[in-house]
Amino acid sequence: MSVEPQSRARRKLLAVARQSATALGPSLPPALFVTDPARIADPRTVANGLPAGFGMVYRHFGAPDRARMAEDLARICRRRGVALLIAADPALAMKVHADGVHWPFRLRQGVRRWQSRFALQTVSAHSGRELRAAARLPVDAVLLSTVFASGSASAGAAMAAGRFMRRVKAAGVPVYALGGVTAENAGRIAGCAGFAAVEGMRPFEKAAD
Repeated sequence: MSVEPQSRARRKLLAVARQSATALGPSLPPALFVTDPARIADPRTVANGLPAGFGMVYRHFGAPDRARMAEDLARICRRRGVALLIAADPALAMKVHADGVHWPFRLRQGVRRWQSRFALQTVSAHSGRELRAAARLPVDAVLLSTVFASGSASAGAAMAAGRFMRRVKAAGVPVYALGGVTAENAGRIAGCAGFAAVEGMRPFEKAAD
């Protein structure tokens, strides 16, 4: 992405994030960068450009260098004022003093076991049924997918903005939009807790340390 389109995309994402931040207050990040090694090989390139107040979810998928990468990301996030959540790995989250843990839906009961140990805990959901089940947990927010068509190999059929927003209104818990969120469509889901994205966060990329 060339400099000017990247700058325009960044401004659009920041505008949507500011709307969410105004509605949420300081308790939750208005936007989350979700890592995926198959799509962004080095998550530090995006972490280095994330605005203060944003958050990121490090999904290491058992990578052999996960401890070193988590330390690097924790250092970057502390410097930039970005909240760091480690996916499905509370031990690693504690080791690097992360802000919280993100739980896949199948591991959602981890929220109860680690309640009060972290500032933030989130859970993923992929349907209305899963969203309702996640909302019954002592969780800070739910990442609901798939909102828009996504390049992720694990993405399901897109629910589109209308169905997503109806589920958000009935959820009773803060909900992030995940799946195919970009600078061009993020404004269509304004009113939820915020947005979470993988490649949609590329406008914030900077060279890694």
